[in-house]
Amino acid sequence: MNLDIVRERIGKFLNKDVVVEVYGMRNKNFQYYGRVSGVYPYVFTVLVDGVEKSFNYADVIIGDVVVKLS
Repeated sequence: MNLDIVRERIGKFLNKDVVVEVYGMRNKNFQYYGRVSGVYPYVFTVLVDGVEKSFNYADVIIGDVVVKLS
């Protein structure tokens, strides 16, 4: 999987409700429910409860961030 494929797949989620799972260090995992609000060259943004959070495509490639339709 490369950056262009991930960017294209997440681009299809633009303005759709998603679940973003973030696997952090020391078993700190977070789950965000929101709407993909922006797709940019190196990051994408998700609107979660009125706050825009940004995520990196590289983290999706290595598996630290998982994006699914809700």
